[in-house]
Amino acid sequence: QLERLGTFVERRRATYAAYKDALKDVPGIEFMPEASYGRCTHWLTCLTVDPSLSGGVRSEDILKALAQNGIEARPVWKPLHMQPLFAGAECVGGQVAERLFANGVCLPSGSGVTPESQGRVIDVVRGCFN
Repeated sequence: QLERLGTFVERRRATYAAYKDALKDVPGIEFMPEASYGRCTHWLTCLTVDPSLSGGVRSEDILKALAQNGIEARPVWKPLHMQPLFAGAECVGGQVAERLFANGVCLPSGSGVTPESQGRVIDVVRGCFN
């Protein structure tokens, strides 16, 4: 796999770029920016949706629409401090993690995502905003 790592990374970066470009005009959607000091692999392509800017569309609306169309997606990971095992543990930055969890969606972004399947995802996400 290491010999093919560069190819995998380029595929994932292309998937991220295609989602970002196709959804750039959708109000309330934001993608994680790439830091100026590094090069992201985009192992996951995640977006956040701000209901106050999206006309009330929420992340759960997008997840539900994708599921209804047979497209697997999920929320971003639940913050550790919200999980029972870590109840009572010290938490730093919890509000940021909670906001990302409440508003985040991980789109299909594996190395094998085809342009056709990505087009279906884009169509369904855009359809949530009509």
